[in-house]
Formats: sequence, structure tokens, C-alpha cells
Amino acid sequence: MQHLQPGKWWGMRRLADAGGRWKMIAIDQRTPLMQPIAERRGVAEAPYEDVARVKAAVTRHLAPNASAMLLDPNYAYPACIGVMPPSVGLCLSLEHHVTQNSPQGRRTECIPHWSVEKIRRIGGDAVKFLAWYRPDADPAVRAHQQAVVRQVGEACRQHDIVLLLELLIYPLPGEDPAYVQQNRARLVLDSVRDFASPEFGVDIYKLEPPAAHTGVPDPHGPQAAAVQALFDEMGAITPKPWVVLSAGAGPEDFARTLTYAYRAQASGYLCGRAIWQSAFEHFPDYAQMEAVLAKDARRYVAELNALTDQLALPWQQHPCWQGGVAMAEQGPAFAQAYTEALA
Repeated sequence: MQHLQPGKWWGMRRLADAGGRWKMIAIDQRTPLMQPIAERRGVAEAPYEDVARVKAAVTRHLAPNASAMLLDPNYAYPACIGVMPPSVGLCLSLEHHVTQNSPQGRRTECIPHWSVEKIRRIGGDAVKFLAWYRPDADPAVRAHQQAVVRQVGEACRQHDIVLLLELLIYPLPGEDPAYVQQNRARLVLDSVRDFASPEFGVDIYKLEPPAAHTGVPDPHGPQAAAVQALFDEMGAITPKPWVVLSAGAGPEDFARTLTYAYRAQASGYLCGRAIWQSAFEHFPDYAQMEAVLAKDARRYVAELNALTDQLALPWQQHPCWQGGVAMAEQGPAFAQAYTEALA
């Protein structure tokens, strides 16, 4: 039996459904939304009103069927919080979508004027931090990425809020993108290993597939064993409960990816584009976009949720808890014990 501080324990539960499975929808994307919007409007910069309206439409139609929503602070939170059911968990992104790029790799920073403390203040149940990472990048770049995650993890400990760490690999400057795909398994799995230490304070890992996310083999077909072996390795090396991201995969590919991940003890999904991209393709026709969200996207969420109910491991049953997890600091001296625990 393991114990979590009260805020983290409550946050983990708030993000999940009643059965302990995470069915989370992301609408914190910035560049993947702003760039197409700007192109279709024929302008250099996406109008704030369009970005906010798209995010609000996705939230209004899909949040009622999610266990939690992932929002960004500048676009999604102001536009979506009023249309999101208060029963749905709230995760907020902390990382800036603009990275510091150099020939040695990418460095991630926090959104200006934004912090773990502010996420907690406005009612967040969890902090999401995306670290672009290459385990074979320049040591100084890797050290920076590890240091910023360590700092975020410590802030989450101090404010007793869940840290959800997302790891994404990327091509280094001048590198053939095909190299990344050919070496995806090694790069993804080694990235997880580099952030597996308790020093980072991660509560939930949001991970990309260690296998190709397009053209995913049938999980019941003859090519399934090799793919499953990679997911099994990911499950074995991930020290805390984890969810899968869609990486821009299509609906069928993502559903297949989830099957592999759930067999490897993943506890749910946190994805965006696999769910709402088909609706967004109709932008700026808002009427058609909302029609697709109301019908096709909702139906797909229901399919993902049914698959999750059937196969995903409830987060409380992850092996890291050694038989169970409960809230720490219980009893008549709770206030004092909790104060000392956060010191």
C-alpha cells in the first residue's frame, strides 16, 4: 500500500471516471490549430476569436463525455471553462508552445506569466507539462529539459497538485525525419527511462506510441506480436500510471494503438486531434464543424470510452502502488501532519 498527498490523491481521482480510468480530451493545442486557421483566413496570425471559438465548440460538444479536459490558459480556459461541466476534471498546460531552438535541440520553457501556483488557484486538478526530448541530444539540452521538469515537479509537490508529464521526440536540426521514425522505439523508450526517476515528481505519464502511429497493425493480426512487445516494454519501464496520446493519428489507428497500450497496463487516453480533427477540417464553416462534433466525434469518443472500460487498467491498480493507494495524513492531527508534509 502506497500513499499520496491529499491534493494529488484528489486530483488523480478528479481526472478519472468512477472506475479509475482516464478518458481525457485535449484542446490545449496551439500551433496545430493556429497555423491552419491563419492559412484558411489568409492572414499572418490566427484571430484570437477563431481559436477560442473552435476550442469552445470542441469543449461544449465533447466535455460531457470526458472524464477530464486539458486546456491552455490563454485561449481555451477563458473560452471553455464556462461551457465545461463542473463535474469534469480540469488539467491545464504549463509549457510555452514556442521553444528555444538551436542546432543542439529544443529547450522548453513555461508560458510567460503562468505557473503551477496559478493553475492551482484557478481550480486546476493537474498540471500538464510537455517536454520535447531527444535522449541522444546534446548533453546541455538534455540537462536543461531535465532541470525544468524537475523544477515543475517540485512546484507541484509544494502546491500538492498532480503533474502530468508529456514526452515527445522530434527531429534534430538538419536531421532526416525518416531517422526519427526508423528509430522511434529506441528514442521513445529511452526518453521514458530518462524521466523515470522519482526526482522528477511525475504522477502521470502522457506517452506517444513506441511504434508507428499510422498504419497500425490489427492488434489481433499476425503483425501484432512485434508491436505489442514494444508497448509491453513501455509499460514495464514506466514507473507510474500512464496514458496514451494520439500524435495526430487517425481514428482507426488510434483505437488500435489504445488496444496495444491497454494490454500493457495503460490507464486511459489523453488525446485531441484523433477525436476532433475531422470536424476542424471544415473550418471556417462553423455550422458543419459543429455538426461533425455533435455526431461523428461524439460517437468516436463513445467508442474510445467503451474500449477503455473494457481493457484499461484503473490507475489505482498500477503495480507502483504495491497493492493499493490511499490518501496520506489521515487522523485527528491531519492539519498539522499535512503542514509538515509540505514543508
